[in-house]
Amino acid sequence: MQSESRESLLNKNLKAVIVLIVSVFLIFLIIFRNFLFQSTYLLKSFGELSIDPGIAFENNKPTFLEFYAEWCEVCKEMAPKVSSLKNEYQKDINFVFLNVDNQKWENYVRKFDVNGIPQVNLFDKKGNLISTFIGKQQELTIRNSIDQLKKEAKSHEEYLNDEFSVLKVNTNNEVNPRSHG
Repeated sequence: MQSESRESLLNKNLKAVIVLIVSVFLIFLIIFRNFLFQSTYLLKSFGELSIDPGIAFENNKPTFLEFYAEWCEVCKEMAPKVSSLKNEYQKDINFVFLNVDNQKWENYVRKFDVNGIPQVNLFDKKGNLISTFIGKQQELTIRNSIDQLKKEAKSHEEYLNDEFSVLKVNTNNEVNPRSHG
């Protein structure tokens, strides 16, 4: 009898410890969710808050155009830096964010020869391409190029970092002999 009551008490204590651990873990996730998932949230919000590229290239303001994907780890890593730049410069510069997985933007992906992401293109107010950044970049490097947009630009510069995600080929719309049954 005593051993059965002792086992019952141990089982109750074990269950209480497990419930406590799970509760602490859930509370931790709730408290730190913004920090843990901030980059993914920022990427999603970029697309939602983006200016349409057609409008951006016609309104006589410089344009910051970023190609990204929500699965891109480098894009997620750079998202807080890009958000900071957007908050600082959005009055003077158009910020356009195009998700490479969205077929709607396929013509822009081809037009600007996007092979790796993130890719940031900076355009002067006349729509001339001034700088291209491919891969992970320092915020200061992009900031300096944005500051140069206010001055008369010289010629196109390209900044390539080997930390980038290779663009995945979207085969959803491809037609082949076997795709029709």
